[in-house]
Amino acid sequence: MTTDNLLSCTTLDIETMQNTKAHLQENPNDAKGSFSSTTKWLGGAQAKTTARSFTIKTDEPTPLGGKDENIDPMELLLAALGSCLTIGWVTHANLRGVDFSDLEITVTAPFDLRGYLEIDKDVRPGFGELSYDIKVKTDASDEQLNEIQMAAELGSPMFDNIKNMTPVSGYVART
Repeated sequence: MTTDNLLSCTTLDIETMQNTKAHLQENPNDAKGSFSSTTKWLGGAQAKTTARSFTIKTDEPTPLGGKDENIDPMELLLAALGSCLTIGWVTHANLRGVDFSDLEITVTAPFDLRGYLEIDKDVRPGFGELSYDIKVKTDASDEQLNEIQMAAELGSPMFDNIKNMTPVSGYVART
């Protein structure tokens, strides 16, 4: 499917990605790296995170002591999953010769503030589950969409990190 719309899976630079893949198949040590981010407290519940040359600010809603001026860190997790799955959908559609004229992924997660506020020790402070819904405008078959969904989930770093409980550790240093 081709579109006259500016939204098209063909705008993804799949050639560069394929060249990177070919290079890494020949040079597996070049595939290893790391990301990092630094979060600086700005006062109250506000913080600014920098990753590479990008910044994002976070805050809490007013009932939790914040000013509700920026995205909540829990919403940021949902956004990270949704955006990673979006990239996967576009990539795997492009690889299959499928195109979309519209794609929207909504990630939803229920929470119970009794865990976060330490009211009930049996309640998690985080989400109880994550789910996502996809709205896509395409001529692709249901079978193709199922293939794309499975491939996007399988190749998504965020989906993997959430589903497979990535170990987390921390170290405190005085300044």
